[in-house]
Amino acid sequence: MRRPQSMWSLETLGRVRLSESFFMRDFLYSEIAATYGLNNSPTDPDLAIEAGRRLCEDLLEPLQATFGRIAIRSAYRSVEVNGFGAANKLNCSRNEASFAGHIWDRRDGNGCMGATASIVIPWFADRYARGADWQAMAWWVHDHLPYSDMCFFPKLAAFNLSWHERPKRRIDSYIAPKGCLTKPGMANHAGSHAEFYPEFPNLRAHRDNIGLDRR
Repeated sequence: MRRPQSMWSLETLGRVRLSESFFMRDFLYSEIAATYGLNNSPTDPDLAIEAGRRLCEDLLEPLQATFGRIAIRSAYRSVEVNGFGAANKLNCSRNEASFAGHIWDRRDGNGCMGATASIVIPWFADRYARGADWQAMAWWVHDHLPYSDMCFFPKLAAFNLSWHERPKRRIDSYIAPKGCLTKPGMANHAGSHAEFYPEFPNLRAHRDNIGLDRR
């Protein structure tokens, strides 16, 4: 598939179904692009679709099956949009650091594919507003899903959730205690962390994707 050059071709890209619940269109909205009139479509749609499918099928679908609807706050960013955001201090990392992250249609320096979405889980946001510790959700995901990176933010307990071909298995946070919660080699990385999320539901499997129309 070529990069969309018209509203009609962008609409076609948006109709691509990534998983049971998610379509490509769900991930293309950007406040930066909307405000500054930038193009937030992938130059390599096939790579973006492939990475997005893994993000959706391996991470987002199990989360939604378990906790109910999740909200996408920010996801795919084109090189143009991410570069503009980095240059203008709009909470974007430099492009090279975002390849195989928010920039789904570029492989990283090691040739690996990946995708990131910033999400809010309303089920948990309500509990966080009442005083729940963000680490409960972090450890639940760590124990149950094949994520690569997570980074938590104070508003609504939103967090960046990444899928990557070579997962780092690292959690960081801008919520106290700030910094790195865990990464390989730290004493707290292995084993169960169920004591941090005693009232959380068990992981629920989502319906398998056999038979989905991939056009």
